[in-house]
Amino acid sequence: MEVVLADKFRESAIAQEAQSIIGDCVQCGLCVPSCPTHRLLGDDWDSPRGRINLFRELLEDKPPSADARLHIDRCLTCRACEAVCPEHVRYGRLLDITRELFEPGAGRSLKDRLLRRAVRAVVPHRGRFTALLALGRVARKLLPAALRERVPLLSRVPEPRPAGPWPTRAHGRAMLVWEGCVQPALAPDINAATARVLDRCGIRLQPARAGCCGAMSQHMAAPAEARELMRRNIDACWSQIESGVEAIVITASGCAAHLRDYADLLRDDPAYADKARRFAALTRDIAEVVTAELDAGRLPVIPPRPRTPDRRVAWQAPCSLQHAQGLKGVVDRLLKYAGYTPTPIAYPFLCCGAAGSYSILQPEMARDLRAAKLETIMATRPKMIVTANIGCLHHLAEAATIPVRHWIDLLDEALAETERQVASSSTATPSRQG
Repeated sequence: MEVVLADKFRESAIAQEAQSIIGDCVQCGLCVPSCPTHRLLGDDWDSPRGRINLFRELLEDKPPSADARLHIDRCLTCRACEAVCPEHVRYGRLLDITRELFEPGAGRSLKDRLLRRAVRAVVPHRGRFTALLALGRVARKLLPAALRERVPLLSRVPEPRPAGPWPTRAHGRAMLVWEGCVQPALAPDINAATARVLDRCGIRLQPARAGCCGAMSQHMAAPAEARELMRRNIDACWSQIESGVEAIVITASGCAAHLRDYADLLRDDPAYADKARRFAALTRDIAEVVTAELDAGRLPVIPPRPRTPDRRVAWQAPCSLQHAQGLKGVVDRLLKYAGYTPTPIAYPFLCCGAAGSYSILQPEMARDLRAAKLETIMATRPKMIVTANIGCLHHLAEAATIPVRHWIDLLDEALAETERQVASSSTATPSRQG
């Protein structure tokens, strides 16, 4: 698709990048059926093809054919379209550029601007989020319905499972684990379970000295803020990286997808480009790390478990895992290794509606998408929903009638059960006959 940049954009590097990306699109429409918002609304402007046409019109400074702000806001950035695009159009990057270029003139209401500012002022800051989460739990019943709907993470979250013991054994191998913004408050045991699993492989896991990954700022048209967070994270982790850690392990797939983009997003920063490349190269989703350790024979054999209904689980693959990182089928294999039976879900490529800040900024759309996802999940009659991203976990848990957990928790428990069985059999006294 040809784009003739308006005069005001011809000297803009990111507008030229957008022009190049749109130029790869042939408008074939193969992306349309994979788009969650198009499937929900049936409007071509709420599909990748329609939105790319809007992007082109904005870049050419033409009056848009539809309400551009509405249709751009409705996009989840799930990148399901990228996964099926035969031309490999970088739609996610194109969306970020469009938001960056046109957000200043988007004409938002004061209420909308204040909400967006509040989200960026609270959610990416671990201390602020934790404090407000605690306050929200105390005052949950007193909050007005409108506030509960607009800020679901602070009003309807399940109580977190307390963190179990963090291994203290010394090992020759070391990795960092990303803590993130909301996960330490919402699910503190996820990283502790990860540390216990990797401890069994001879890996010492240590928390990364970092803050928010920057994904929320990047996707909310605040790229300067996002880049500053990226630089801070690189600086905070650099001494740990220089000490020889093998990887930066991410247990929230949304953060992992963004951390992998550091090299591209900071490629023009002379002070950080090289560091960002090394940082991104070290980034590993926990599913990749565990799979590598399993293939290397550093994890024990888990005895087969009976195929009972209690071990039927629905694996909800986050968009950031299957589309952005391209890791399909990895966790399914690990769940089977742990003795669980993943149930096949219809339309597994569709987003659950969490999508970072989306569930706060687009609550009605997020609820409808979640309802559709839960309908396909519950049709398989699972006893549990398993996922790999903290946002998906809590968005689904707000409405699910069965438990929702991170898959690493299940693997940690399966390994612990195997160890207890081995210890029990080794200490049992042989019976005597005759």
